[in-house]
Parts: sequence; structure tokens; C-alpha cells
Amino acid sequence: MPSRGRHQSTSKEGKAIMKRIEALDGVVGVIIGRSYGGKSLGAGSTTGSIKVQRQVPGGIKAAMQSEKGLQELFIRTEPGTEEAITKAIMAFT
Repeated sequence: MPSRGRHQSTSKEGKAIMKRIEALDGVVGVIIGRSYGGKSLGAGSTTGSIKVQRQVPGGIKAAMQSEKGLQELFIRTEPGTEEAITKAIMAFT
């Protein structure tokens, strides 16, 4: 499923991470949300770094470091796979 959302531009590193997430078992798709310029995930975060914020009905909310700030992501998942997907995403960074 292609990435969709209000703001569809992201860095090369971000696109590569989203493709890795979409390839995980149980992921239906990745939806790109709002961008926040000038924000950061914190010390040591590089472009493409991801922080899982919380699990919600239907998926996982996350934030990704882009070249210009933060990018919101919503990762749609199949029911019951959220925990395994969260662990796999945290292993990326």
C-alpha cells in the first residue's frame, strides 16, 4: 500500500525506513502525517530515526526524524500484531 497523508515529502532515508516497515509481517501500510520543522527526537537522533509513541486501535503512532524536523507516521497493522511490529521497528534504530 502506498504511503498517504497530508504531507507526502520526506527524506531519502525516511523513505527507506518506511519501505522496511511496510515489509514487516502484519503491516497493512504506512500513512505519513504532519511535519514539524525545527523539532527533533532528541540527542543522537539522525535522519530516518523512528520513535514509537503509542499503540492505538488499528495501528501504531510514531515519529520519524527528517532532514527538516519531525514527521508523524501512522502504521496500520493487522489486529494482534502491534507488539511484534513495535519491537521490530525499535530494532531498526
